[in-house]
Amino acid sequence: DLKFKTMKKLFITTAIAAMFSASVFADGTKKAHTVTVSYTVVNQFAADFSNAKNVTWTVNGNFQRADFELEGIKTSAFYNHQGEFVALTEEVSPKAVPAAAQKEIDAQYKGYTVDHVIVFQNNTELNRDAEATVYFADLKKDAKDVLVRITPDSHIAFYKEVK
Repeated sequence: DLKFKTMKKLFITTAIAAMFSASVFADGTKKAHTVTVSYTVVNQFAADFSNAKNVTWTVNGNFQRADFELEGIKTSAFYNHQGEFVALTEEVSPKAVPAAAQKEIDAQYKGYTVDHVIVFQNNTELNRDAEATVYFADLKKDAKDVLVRITPDSHIAFYKEVK
């Protein structure tokens, strides 16, 4: 069950990354080959997250992603190939969903429960048109599993069916 939850978190993080990229990370799994991360990104990451633990890197044509733990919280940081910080995702408690958004979830998705929540924080200096903070909530009901996007004003929008 822990392996499934880890894979699910990777899937959700990958789906979120697709928001600001035309292509997504291959399949979300760790490959058994060496990943080349730019010197600039490694140094910027070290400055940004000096307390990061258990860091693993994934590199694709668009981004360099660091998955790590920060004060016990599973976190991912995304950098472009120029070494600029693009976005951050963190797993948060379902209680972090704003009350107004929870009411809208209850109304739009009757019988669903909030399973996992990831907060997505954009670097708005780099992504001027992006919302600073967006939540993604994984909702479950029986065998159904959907991912919804929650905007800063607590609007709920269907994002993707997970299974």
